[in-house]
Amino acid sequence: MPAHLKILATLLFVIAVVATPREAIWAFGVHALLLLGVVLTSRVPLRHLAPRLLIEVPFVVFAVLMPFVATGPRVDVGPLTLSEAGLWGAWNLLAKGTLGVGASLLLAATTQPAEIVTGLARLRLPGQLVLILGFMVRYADVISGQLQAMRVARESRGFRGGGLRSWPVLASTAGALFIRSYERGERVHLAMLSRGHDGRTHVEPIAVAPRTWLTAMTLPLAAALVLVAAMVSR
Repeated sequence: MPAHLKILATLLFVIAVVATPREAIWAFGVHALLLLGVVLTSRVPLRHLAPRLLIEVPFVVFAVLMPFVATGPRVDVGPLTLSEAGLWGAWNLLAKGTLGVGASLLLAATTQPAEIVTGLARLRLPGQLVLILGFMVRYADVISGQLQAMRVARESRGFRGGGLRSWPVLASTAGALFIRSYERGERVHLAMLSRGHDGRTHVEPIAVAPRTWLTAMTLPLAAALVLVAAMVSR
């Protein structure tokens, strides 16, 4: 499936999830089942996605603290007295955040980074942002390779990290990496200009069959129906 359809489907699904009233607990269960169905259809192993959900840990910690620090009416939950508004806020954050992160991870697992950049260009994202993302994807490995070479050079000279004494060395490494990356960027830019680069990302238009559009929009349309049912039942 073309990348721009998957990006659009993911965005619309997340919007439907975010717009779902937090009181409609059943609706989030249906959203999760819909997303799980797409995961199974894509044949992406759950063991591949599950560890990457750890990126959500800071939001989980914040959600856990909300019932303790929020104001308003209090309710007794076992030996604890928690804020009712905080409990709803924590649930809202956890449910919507987990579904959003899961959908994003599925998109990343089924789409190459370069294809995502091309898809964003087809969706008419501002050209400068597309260029920045494209350079980031293309040269991230180059910069990480440069950092690895500098780390090997440090250790070959007897450097061992740890403690405050290592901070000046690490700071100089970061500065040197920035200078080298900046100079490499200038050289790459000049090389692109010499080859006729005009500051725009050129993508060839592709024809997408209506059936492909319908397949791509199955998830967001189903999520939209769940949203409507949840709002009607309030």
